[in-house]
Amino acid sequence: MYDITYSSEVRAAQAAALPVVALESTIITHGMPYPQNIETAREVEAEVRAHAAVPATIAVLEGRLHIGLEDHELETLAKAQDVAKLSRADLAACLAMKGTGATTVAATMIAAHIAGISVFATGGIGGVHQGAELSFDVSADLQELAQTPVTVVAAGAKAILDIPKTLEVLETLGVPVIGYGQSEFPAFWSRASGLAAPLRMDTAKEIAKAHAMRAALGLPGGQLVGNPVPETAEISRETLAPIIEQAQSEARAQGISGKSVTPFLLARIFELTDGRSLATNIALVLNNARLAAQIAGEISRQG
Repeated sequence: MYDITYSSEVRAAQAAALPVVALESTIITHGMPYPQNIETAREVEAEVRAHAAVPATIAVLEGRLHIGLEDHELETLAKAQDVAKLSRADLAACLAMKGTGATTVAATMIAAHIAGISVFATGGIGGVHQGAELSFDVSADLQELAQTPVTVVAAGAKAILDIPKTLEVLETLGVPVIGYGQSEFPAFWSRASGLAAPLRMDTAKEIAKAHAMRAALGLPGGQLVGNPVPETAEISRETLAPIIEQAQSEARAQGISGKSVTPFLLARIFELTDGRSLATNIALVLNNARLAAQIAGEISRQG
């Protein structure tokens, strides 16, 4: 059996049947340096609270699965070095070996479902990497969306990915992909990807109803809500395309592959945009937290 700890805030929220929003922890440990990481984590949690829901940042600390972190635990995680990055393949091993790890989209979904949390806000999901027809590099996030019943709010798939193939895989796996407030699937830093979202919904209430209907039908898996970054914060697709191509070309030239690709590309894009990509990343995560809190509230009211 594994050990699970609920933060005092999450425990009280669940006892009172209040809406709760799951948050991942890799943005803290692998997304940005200290102290910006802890400042952003606190800002995202505050955004969830400001929209009448309770945040549950998820992580593994010394072999215990934490559903929600106390502020001192957030601080400890933000300063920690060599923290494991946990997906479906690594979560059990980290718990068994009493390790410390930050949860990706897939692992956060698993933990949220264990804890009875229906909604999860993240930045962008993983997906099919460029050249996956040769490397078979496809994120576990996609399979997780197909089997774990959590509604995930993201600003689309990361723009460094092969978004057309990512959407094709999601369709094959039967994952509902919903464009929120627009008919186009967003591309993380950019509101437009050039690709249509298979579904469109304009209110949190509609998304909550679809979540409940999947459960009523006994359908496995969750929903992906593509929530476009606010216009004031976006970097256009036209601006980003040559920057991403340059970063990918450098990665190929340096022989970077596997799990090292994404952090390399994100770091180079940060440099090539003079830090603008990180500011956009923070804005979109806050935007996703707002919508996730609204959806969680609607699910709570419908229940």
